[in-house]
Amino acid sequence: MAEKGFFCGINTPKDQANLSDMEKKHIPVIDAPDEVKPGEPFKVSIKVGEMPHVSEEAHHIQWIDVYFGQNFYTRVELTPVFTRPEITVTLVRQGKGTHKTGTMRVVERCNIHGLWEAAKEIRVKE
Repeated sequence: MAEKGFFCGINTPKDQANLSDMEKKHIPVIDAPDEVKPGEPFKVSIKVGEMPHVSEEAHHIQWIDVYFGQNFYTRVELTPVFTRPEITVTLVRQGKGTHKTGTMRVVERCNIHGLWEAAKEIRVKE
């Protein structure tokens, strides 16, 4: 069976413990607290790849999206050459309802290698 192409859905690591160089350059790295207080702002830093990704006209990261569960929070669009695929955003998580734990998902798009995703569980503490 042929491997799927980069533009067929969202790319995720095949083996998190043994990443390929391609995965190391594309999978978002999320730096966020494990727990947050309801209603209090917290910072999330995201960089694309644990190895640096190029930012050239011909090959670059176009944008980075942040979600909590299925809810869209923000998109940062990047310009090749003038930006690096690293962002910091301030988010607020509400503690209302029954969802005390949520999954933050980050999706980024490389103009050559498609969509890549990473996730982190964050708990809302009382």
